[in-house]
Amino acid sequence: MKPNIHVKDKVAIVGAGLTLFRRRMLETSRELAWEAAREALESANLELKDIDCIVIGSAPDAFDGVHLKGEYLADGSGAISKPMVRVYVGGGTGVMVPIAAWWHVASGLCRTVLAVAEEKMSPAHPHPQGVFAYIWDPVVERPLGPNLLWIFALEMRRYMHVCGASKEDIAIVSVKNKANALNHPCAQAAAKITVEDVLNSEVLVWPVHRLDVSPVSDGAAALILAREDIARKVTDTPIWVEGIGWTLDTTHWYNRELAYPRYVEYAARMAYKMAGIERPWKEIDIAEPYDPFDYKELHHIEGLMLAPRCQAWRLAREGYFDRTGELPTSPSGGLLGVGNPIAAAGVMKVAEIFWQLRYEAGERQVKKPVHYGVAQAWGDLMQVGTVVVLSN
Repeated sequence: MKPNIHVKDKVAIVGAGLTLFRRRMLETSRELAWEAAREALESANLELKDIDCIVIGSAPDAFDGVHLKGEYLADGSGAISKPMVRVYVGGGTGVMVPIAAWWHVASGLCRTVLAVAEEKMSPAHPHPQGVFAYIWDPVVERPLGPNLLWIFALEMRRYMHVCGASKEDIAIVSVKNKANALNHPCAQAAAKITVEDVLNSEVLVWPVHRLDVSPVSDGAAALILAREDIARKVTDTPIWVEGIGWTLDTTHWYNRELAYPRYVEYAARMAYKMAGIERPWKEIDIAEPYDPFDYKELHHIEGLMLAPRCQAWRLAREGYFDRTGELPTSPSGGLLGVGNPIAAAGVMKVAEIFWQLRYEAGERQVKKPVHYGVAQAWGDLMQVGTVVVLSN
């Protein structure tokens, strides 16, 4: 049964665009945003004059060193004499962007929305990790001198301990995603590697090795969302936004069970309820879970209820999540293979589901028929879950 949620207008994605994902891109943030936006417009056979509203997503201003980054990106994102809003929920921003675009259309406020996410991480010196040096609680956390790798190493180790997964089991995800990215024209970190390559790469914070982690990236991605009547006019293959969900959990990451991402489950349940999906492990055909680390893909697959708790690593070992498997996950190559310009990475995942459901993913296209797909992102200190369910 679908919930009794009043939605004024049905909403579809009708176009998508993506730049190269690279480190130290020469284009400015505004140029990257426009490159993705222009590609999305061209894919939908629309012009900027056909767009009513703009939604922008970008992570901390400090990456680019630009204050009021939403305003800075406005013209590059097409927000010229148009209503514009910027959304930001850390790493969850990328999927929050199409969610925000959806409610602008579903509410009846806008007929069409251009949703653009951009990130330039490489200008942060000496390393983007430095941007996160000031996000910690000044009393409880900062005296410990933590960084993001530090706490995610704790989370990875907890998942391994509770679920009985080995480093070899988790490395399979990096091998899979980097190989999938070999077919992606925008990929930054595509590679044919082995589990041994992952285990022999530099240890950053044990048990996290360098090849367990997605790269520092610059890039942009864009989507066009439209009201049903307009969507049916501009394309014969609209992809419908069936469900949206989000969660903002407490910042106190150190007093929860790190082996399971409840923030993803709560967001997923909201999206599945809206989409009328009761058995996601059976009804979802393809998934793009957020994978900035290889263990996080397994973590998030379980949070999305696409596998039982502590079983995703076993299924991955059997090839269940391969592009040719029963439930392909990250057939794009994900963040591990394509790259991780934080906000743009989440929109990329939604765009990949869009292309898969339209059978336009080229060499990345999965072999099985696909009707329902889910994309998910995660952000802040194990706090934010954002989920979108699409169908054709």
